[in-house]
Amino acid sequence: MAAYANPTKVITGKVRFSYVNIFRSRAFQSGQDEKYSICLLIPKKDKETVRKIQAAVEAAIKQGISEKWNGKKPANLKLPLRDGDDERADEAEEYAGMYFLNANSNEKPGIIDIYKNEILDPSEVYSGCWGRASINFYPFNSNGNKGVGVGLNNIQKLGDDEHLGGARASAEDDFDDDFEDEDPLA
Repeated sequence: MAAYANPTKVITGKVRFSYVNIFRSRAFQSGQDEKYSICLLIPKKDKETVRKIQAAVEAAIKQGISEKWNGKKPANLKLPLRDGDDERADEAEEYAGMYFLNANSNEKPGIIDIYKNEILDPSEVYSGCWGRASINFYPFNSNGNKGVGVGLNNIQKLGDDEHLGGARASAEDDFDDDFEDEDPLA
């Protein structure tokens, strides 16, 4: 039996995870709803994933024209796939040669490893590791902003790499000096 093909759903190729917030929901600004979120760094050389994303964005635009934007494509449409070389060149070298997009969800995504075992330890999936994501694209019309958003479905970790934003020191390294216990109140 053939499965229904959703034109706005994409399973990415191998991407790098950044701004990983997938184990606990949080609001990024006061008054916002709490969400799970992740930034996906997509290598520009992964033409197949980029093609699938562009096709899904086009499908979401068609859906938006018929359902959200009164029958026409808005001139100032916000699109989710952005060029790291253009938008983040001055900020971070990890964006070089990458496209990026932000995906979020009100519900916790499924999180598995390469063998399809559930990952429960938040330290296992971090900014800098590699994996795949199941995402969907949808049109929005909110507070005068019109565009295509990205929903986060599931995450699969494929491998480790350096932590983005610098390696975190261990507690043992931070407190490696000889501490003299002197009473500060004496």
